[in-house]
Amino acid sequence: MITSIRSTLSMGALVLLLAGCAVGPKYQRPAADVPKAFKEAALSPEAAQRWKAAQPSDDIARGKWWAVFNDPELDALQEQALAANQDLKAAAARVTQARALQSGARSEFFPTLDAGFGPTRQRASNAAQGLPADAPNSPATLWRAQAGLSYEVDLFGRIASDVDAATADAQQSAALFHSVQLALQADVAQGYFLIRRLDAEQELYRGTVQLRGKTLDLVQRRYAEGDISELDVARAKSELASAQSESLGVARLRAAAEHALAILLGKTPAEFSIAPRPLQRVAVGIPAGLPSSLLERRPDIAAAERAMAAANARIGAAQAAFFPRLNITGAFGYESSQLGDLFQWSSRSFLLGPLVGTMLSLPIFDGGQRQAGLDRARARYEEDVARYRQTVLSAFREVEDGLSSLRILGEQSQVQDDAVMSAARAAELAQIQYREGSVSYLDVIDADRMVLQQRRTAVQLDGQRAHAAVDLIRAIGGGWDGLEEGTPGSRAS
Repeated sequence: MITSIRSTLSMGALVLLLAGCAVGPKYQRPAADVPKAFKEAALSPEAAQRWKAAQPSDDIARGKWWAVFNDPELDALQEQALAANQDLKAAAARVTQARALQSGARSEFFPTLDAGFGPTRQRASNAAQGLPADAPNSPATLWRAQAGLSYEVDLFGRIASDVDAATADAQQSAALFHSVQLALQADVAQGYFLIRRLDAEQELYRGTVQLRGKTLDLVQRRYAEGDISELDVARAKSELASAQSESLGVARLRAAAEHALAILLGKTPAEFSIAPRPLQRVAVGIPAGLPSSLLERRPDIAAAERAMAAANARIGAAQAAFFPRLNITGAFGYESSQLGDLFQWSSRSFLLGPLVGTMLSLPIFDGGQRQAGLDRARARYEEDVARYRQTVLSAFREVEDGLSSLRILGEQSQVQDDAVMSAARAAELAQIQYREGSVSYLDVIDADRMVLQQRRTAVQLDGQRAHAAVDLIRAIGGGWDGLEEGTPGSRAS
């Protein structure tokens, strides 16, 4: 008896000792080349002095970053999209799936327990019982009611590695959900601003059509009085029809943009419409942030980093396959040939140890299967490292693109405003000179076309600035909640 106890204690001590021998590389986030400052910050030192980022992270609440545009209608559209967009719901379901897999992996830390009840009908052979071949041997019924227990001791960290990988996968899914959410918010904002830009173009064409209609009336009166030829009348009609045609083209683009926005809101195009309202110039000062804040805020970078962590954990699981596995099983209950005697104390039975096979298994030869699995896990990790670094590089490019776009578009808009004023003045002079008969109608047409072209370019630049502002907010991870106090969240320029 004492010897049995000693053996049990020795086995337990050995199990505890082996359980601490986890294998696998310790995860450390690989370094990625990041600049000390954005290139655009050097071109705009005022922005670098005005903004100083704190230490936000991917899971920090970004808030309603679109509120910086101060547009209640956009606010309402964002709320609708977050509540009803189907892509976002699919992403949320993927997070739930990943967390369920994580729970499933954690369950391997615990033993499994099951119970059963039922009879078996069996007949052992005469030879197995040492009986003569012609000896009577009747089949017997055996009733069983027992509970079974199974447990794998995590000797070399295989289960722990699987749990770490599943945890990282769940965190990656959560980051990807935030990435889908941020993309949806940006798409809604850009779709909204596109519609507003087209509304501004439509209003511009509406005014142009009215002006050209009045010009046509003037030309027809002068033709009726014999001051000009029919050629000027034909040209005036052509310019009016051209403006009407271009206005219809803008209407077609607006309808398509409205339909696309409806889908983002989780509605059919027939269920959604938005009243026309011309785009007002968006003038929002947005911080460049710092490289460290960019790495911590962007959900796609967080997802890429979590993918690396999962791949690193799976290397540990693949390495653990080279070491022994210890499985402990047991069965406890009652057995009886008579159902009425099944739960008698004398009918109790138990089995401690593997029901089939051995308790401690050691792999010896598998034709290179485990080595192939380890090589694959390492290669997958290297792939995820490369993807992570590429994601970081792309993130910096997108921020630089957004900063340069806003800076250059701001300068371009100022120059374009001057061009609009000059074109309008030239058209005014051309009309006066035409009435006086000092210039031909072709000069009026050219001046009128130039006004339309310059005003439409100005409207398109306003739309591009709104689009670039949203792109930059998306590039820095969505808004700037978490920046230190004392720095403005936005300012009109």
